Amino acid sequence: MSAALQAAVVPLLTIDIDGVDGSPSGSILTLLGITLLSVAPALLLMMSSFTKIFVVLAMTRNALSLPSIPPNQVLAGLSLFLSLFIMWPVLTEINTVAVQPYIDGSLTFAQAFDVGQAPLQDWMLRFTREEDLALMSRMAAQDNPTDPQSVPLYTLIPAFMISELRAAFIIGFVIFVPFLVIDLVVAAALMSMGMMMLPPVMISLPFKILLFILVDGWGLIITSLLESYGGVG
Repeated sequence: MSAALQAAVVPLLTIDIDGVDGSPSGSILTLLGITLLSVAPALLLMMSSFTKIFVVLAMTRNALSLPSIPPNQVLAGLSLFLSLFIMWPVLTEINTVAVQPYIDGSLTFAQAFDVGQAPLQDWMLRFTREEDLALMSRMAAQDNPTDPQSVPLYTLIPAFMISELRAAFIIGFVIFVPFLVIDLVVAAALMSMGMMMLPPVMISLPFKILLFILVDGWGLIITSLLESYGGVG
């Protein structure tokens, strides 16, 4: 291939990441946006409060002996918007320190990624138990981190999820106890009356719903979830 032909071909293979003023080009921003949307469900499950909230709401539904009411779509929607409510300050900080500087061209993509993960990493560390973090560090054959900034994301994310699931099951256990008492009382009453063929769940369900309404159950559960994250952020 001649030098002239090479000079004509090479520019065609060049990918222009930056625009004319040094900021990212529109096509690159579109590609990054599509990529972010494709991995958003995984990020939502692994790096936010969504999993804990959804598990608690699902266990509440099971404690009420209502396996399909509310439906999963309602619980997922409520969990999504509660997660956005909790993590809004974190998302705002990421947008301020990383996204906008990258769009303006003052930061490269690598710099924006390093700066943007810091607020999310700090938030996740606040709700990750040291035992879970040490467990994942041992499994990765690493020494215990000396400071929070030295914890890699591939170790922090599973440790955070284990801590969130543990906290969700603790809250779910507390929710199950009063409804279990109602089931035991109703079952004992039916046994004493000789009505052994009547399902106790059929009789206890109205009492469970009544108790849940009287104590404002949904409000108490949502309040407990928000307070477990210190309110907003």
